[in-house]
Parts: sequence; structure tokens; C-alpha cells
Amino acid sequence: MKPLSTGTTRILLPAGVIAVAAMAALAFGQLSAVTAQQKVPPPSREVAQYSFAPIVRMAAPAVVNVYVRSRVQAFNSPFADDPWFRRFFGENFGEPSERVMSSLGSGVIVSPEGLVVTNTHVIKMRGETEVRIALSDKREFDAKVIAQDDKTDIAVLKIDGGDGRFPSLQFEDSDSLEVGDMVLAIGNPFGVGQTVTSGIVSALSRTEISRSDSQVFIQTDAAINPGNSGGALVDMSGRLVGINTMIFSKTGGSVGIGFAIPSNLVKVYAESAASGRKVERPWLGAKLEAVTREFAEGLGLSRVAGAVVTRISDKGPASNAGLQPGDVITSVDGVEVTDARGVFYRLTTKGVGQTARLSVIRKGQPVDVSLALLAAPAAGKDDVKNLSGNHPLDGARVSNILPGVADEMNLDDTDGVVIVSVRNGSAAQSLGFKPGDIIVAIRDSKIANVHEIEAALAQRQRLWQIAVKRGERVLQLQVPG
Repeated sequence: MKPLSTGTTRILLPAGVIAVAAMAALAFGQLSAVTAQQKVPPPSREVAQYSFAPIVRMAAPAVVNVYVRSRVQAFNSPFADDPWFRRFFGENFGEPSERVMSSLGSGVIVSPEGLVVTNTHVIKMRGETEVRIALSDKREFDAKVIAQDDKTDIAVLKIDGGDGRFPSLQFEDSDSLEVGDMVLAIGNPFGVGQTVTSGIVSALSRTEISRSDSQVFIQTDAAINPGNSGGALVDMSGRLVGINTMIFSKTGGSVGIGFAIPSNLVKVYAESAASGRKVERPWLGAKLEAVTREFAEGLGLSRVAGAVVTRISDKGPASNAGLQPGDVITSVDGVEVTDARGVFYRLTTKGVGQTARLSVIRKGQPVDVSLALLAAPAAGKDDVKNLSGNHPLDGARVSNILPGVADEMNLDDTDGVVIVSVRNGSAAQSLGFKPGDIIVAIRDSKIANVHEIEAALAQRQRLWQIAVKRGERVLQLQVPG
């Protein structure tokens, strides 16, 4: 899988074209079977001149190019002061040098004030980053990142300057899409300039293609290529139904399998960023896993789909709602879900403060559960810390494993310290630490909370020995001090 660097009205064809097509179908139906198989010209000028141009004229001005430049420090060699190396490689050998990295993607303006949605992987680079937006009318503006989320791959930018009357696209309800609906993909593939391709919705609610538990995708066969990342997927009314994000390809080019983040999720992040709020994912207080074939057979389920509850947190929303281990969630608010990702997607787009209706299979019997969508308990000032210093975890942000954190990161553990983020270019990143890693021990000291990890890192070591739990494995890391 390769990432690419609300209204309800649906208009599929102009009324005149529909009428002409209907008369043509009636006429053709009267032909014999032999005649019907013959190649014939279009029955009228109107049919021959059918075009997506009116939709493109409406939508294309709101699709922009996103240029990102990042200044990073190149590698500083440990042999920089060695006269032997300087003799052969020059006096500047091993000294830090600035290097400029750049990337190109697409974005969509979703408000006249210049709010732009794109993908996080388009704008996320190391070091000091500059973002510039180029409109289809050749105007260019600087932009600043006001929100980004790695798990959903959604980023929100704000254009600096302008007159506050930028062309923009309206969100369509992505739940109104059906397989077979026609869509257009608009973006800047390979940096050649704005390009439009057409196709259909090939599938909905694709979840198995991503490692993140928060991503659900629309699949389309509209040609999408590198550079289309963050570009628009629009329906036949010119409304935004998705943000093009990744492709399935063995060659790097389009093979007709592209994926877009549904507009309903993008809208949640855009509206939160515009109001200065961070998106709060509802706290479930339970661990969910996909239903396997063996599990379905054991429970006598009619289909291998849904999310099985494997763990319930005490006093959490799931416990208060009456969910039980072994329950299989089959739908949320009447919409079928295929796995745990589908459940979390539905709860996120529903929003904190709402109530979701879950359809559950419990011991072979259907049960309806009303789930209050609450925010996770807020972390205290001593629960989360940014680690810095002369040690291997410099640049890591760590947290005690609170119920909400375990929920958010889909962790089985409820005790210990987990890495929630890693700063780009930091020592922790260079050593391969990742969000979700649980720090088990440092040397001989077991780590139970943030205070203990700070105390352990404060002691200088000639050789750092760190035990890290990643998934089901415990890794032993040794780093010179």
C-alpha cells in the first residue's frame, strides 16, 4: 500500500440527458437481437456531447497544490575531529550541514476564509517546515498548519492573506455514497499540474488496508497517482465526498485501486480546527477485535463480520452501557460494521456528547445497547511528560497508561508507560522508538509510571539497556551512553 505525497442531493445526469437516454433505450429495445449487437452512433447530439466539464468548472478552483520545504541538519560524523579523516575527506568532513527537503501534494479549500484539508503525510517533514499553497488561477500563498493527526492522516491548513473569498467545496454526506456511483478525482499527480480523472465508487468501508484503528476508506477506480495525496474526490453534484490518500500499486502508478478518507471524518477535523478545538474521540472503555471465521463458527454467527468485545474497563462507558466480554457489535446506528475500525469510525463521526445505538449479538441473541459517547478522563500534569536529555528516549512523549490512553492506542496493558509520540529528528526517532511502544524496564529498574522513567533516565549510563514491549514481543535495546 502506498500513500500518495453536507448536503444530501445527488445528481447523476442532467435531466435532458436522462430523457434522451430513456428514449434511446426505448428505441433500441424495439430492435431485433441481431440489430442490438451492431455498433451504432449516438442517437442524438445531446448524448454525444455529454461532459463532466460543468462539474469540473465548479470543483477544480477549490483544489490546490501543496508545496512543502523542510530544512534539516545533515548527519554529524563522530569522526569529524579525526585529522586522518579530514586529510582524505576535507576540512569540512562530518560537520553539520543544512539540507533542504521538499514534497508536493494536493489539498482542498473547504471554506471561503482559506481553510485547507490535506493529508498529514503531505505536510509532515523533519525540521523547520514551510508550506505554500498554489491555486488553479496561479495565485500563491503561504499557509500554516493548524491541526494534524497521524492516525487518520488528516491535516488542516490555513492560508495566510487573501481576501477571505477563496473558492471552496461543500462537504457531501459520504454515507450517501453507493458502490457504482460516479466520482471525479482532482489533484496534481507527479507534479504535472492539476488533473481530473473519472471513475466509480468500487467499494465502501475498506478497513483492512491500514494499520491504524481509526481509518476507513472509500475505494475508487478513478486514476490516482503520487501527488494526488490530499486532493478531492467529488460526486456528480460537485461536492466533496473524500480526500484521496493512497493507492494499491506494485509499480508506483495507478492500477485502478485508490483510496480516499470519507468526507464525514474529514469534516469533523476541519470543523474542530476552525474552532480551535482538538478532536475528541469518544472513549469506549473496551478493547475490540475483528470477528474471525473460527469465532463466528463457534458462536453460530451468520457472517464473519463485526467487532467482538474482548475486554471491558471498570466504570467506563461500555461497562455502564451493559456491554459484556464476548458481545459482537454488528452495527452502529443501523449501519453495519465489519470490524473494530468500523465501530471506532462510526463513534468518532457521531461525536462526544451524543448517544450511539449498538446492535449486539450476545450468546446468539440480538441485543440493543445504548452507548453514551464521553471523552476520556483528562490526564493530570504528572501523567504525560516530554522526555529530553542525553539519553536514548530524548524526543519521546510518554504517558501513564490511563483508560483513555489504552482505548486510544488499542493497548491490552493498563499499567506502565507508553510512548504517545516521537519528535521528528530526535534521538528516540533515530533509534526506532514508535508510538505505542511500552517501556518495560531501564537496566534493572521496572517502569510503572512516568515518575519512575524520569528518575531512571536521570542516571547517566555507559550502556543504556531498555526493555520495550511492542505488540506481543519484548525487545531488548542496548545503546552506548
